Amino acid sequence: MNPAEREELARLLPSPGEPVLPSDRQSLLKDHLMSEITQETDPRFVAPPRPRRLRRLMTVAVPLATAAAAVAVTLVTAGSGASDKPVADQEAVALLNRIATAAAAKKSVPVRDDQFVYTRVQGTGLQEAGKEWKYRRTDWQPIDGKREGLAKITVLNPPPGGGPFHDGKSTLDMAMGAHGVSDYRTLEALPTDPDKLYQKIWADTQGKGPTHEWAAMQTIDALLNRAVLFPDVSAALYRAAAKIPGVSVVPKATDAAGRHGIGLTFQDGEDLDTWVFDRTTLDYLGTDEKALLDIGIVDRIGQQPAG
Repeated sequence: MNPAEREELARLLPSPGEPVLPSDRQSLLKDHLMSEITQETDPRFVAPPRPRRLRRLMTVAVPLATAAAAVAVTLVTAGSGASDKPVADQEAVALLNRIATAAAAKKSVPVRDDQFVYTRVQGTGLQEAGKEWKYRRTDWQPIDGKREGLAKITVLNPPPGGGPFHDGKSTLDMAMGAHGVSDYRTLEALPTDPDKLYQKIWADTQGKGPTHEWAAMQTIDALLNRAVLFPDVSAALYRAAAKIPGVSVVPKATDAAGRHGIGLTFQDGEDLDTWVFDRTTLDYLGTDEKALLDIGIVDRIGQQPAG
């Protein structure tokens, strides 16, 4: 291919995104973020990477210009001797930035140390009694982290007398012990500057996961539910995710409660959950494996948020 043709194809490329840290710099960074979150809080809050079943990849027809851009990426990379690291999907980056803007526009809710974070989720992967069950779980976690909380788990549509818990029950109440610093206060302390939060997550996940990008996205994934309570932190998490190559848009996505929206997924070695957002408001609905049904601040265990 002559230089003029190569230059023409190169014009189709999107503008380059912000580079990730070089490998020699990454090796000097230490493991901060997860140690701060997991050592001081309930270990269930940020779960370690777990094996996941691989999903079938969807084949999507792309416009001619997009296809030409992909050819240009291949040609320019081959001609320049660049690395084979994945490049950012510009459609996903644009959507993440729109979601971040919508999240930042929400109002934060003032809290007191004597209150509780209420969350209600519906999931598809409760492993119990040798089976995988669909379930709903409601948590009351103390803001101060110094008192016990409570989790109520209900298996959905179990066979008669065939629930997975003691004596065939389909419900379980589980006390949650005090652990000093709560999930709420830990999230509250995270940087709200996207660059600083990205650097913190990237440093923490050095050497973890099937790839560094996968481990960073898994960390963000674990924070999204409760980050809804912090508009600035939520926005920073989405903008940090936009800096990590490998995220792509799922035009038609469904969360674990059956709600439809637009999705974002990351596939690199092992896939993560698909994040699902309301198509109109861009509110975070949860994932295809755990839907966020409700979250808020309440005064006592057993209470639900107003409205």
